[in-house]
Amino acid sequence: MFIQKLKSEQGFTLIEMMIVMLVISVILIITIPNVAQHNANINNKGCQAYVKMVQAQVQAYQMDKNKIPTLDELKSAGYLNGDATSCGNTKTIKIDSSTGNVTIADSTTTTTTTNTTSQ
Repeated sequence: MFIQKLKSEQGFTLIEMMIVMLVISVILIITIPNVAQHNANINNKGCQAYVKMVQAQVQAYQMDKNKIPTLDELKSAGYLNGDATSCGNTKTIKIDSSTGNVTIADSTTTTTTTNTTSQ
């Protein structure tokens, strides 16, 4: 009786399994590039927000000390924590010593945030 039950049960055929794998592969091929594109967009927006935050800290330092700081001065005075010289792996943050503008640059583009405080 037990042996007869095993023989009567049917499983998936090889063709059915291959069709399921094909459908899953097509879904992955469609979604992976979109996820990678959105990841780059999220990283860029995060860097832009970080530049604005550093610019705000430069302005706060200027109001307190009446001079334009360097990144090291901002870190040592407690205005910035951690690695304030970079945003991501390839982008570096710089403060213009004459204007106080914070820029972020990599090998292809440069983004500038303008200092709008009056002195």
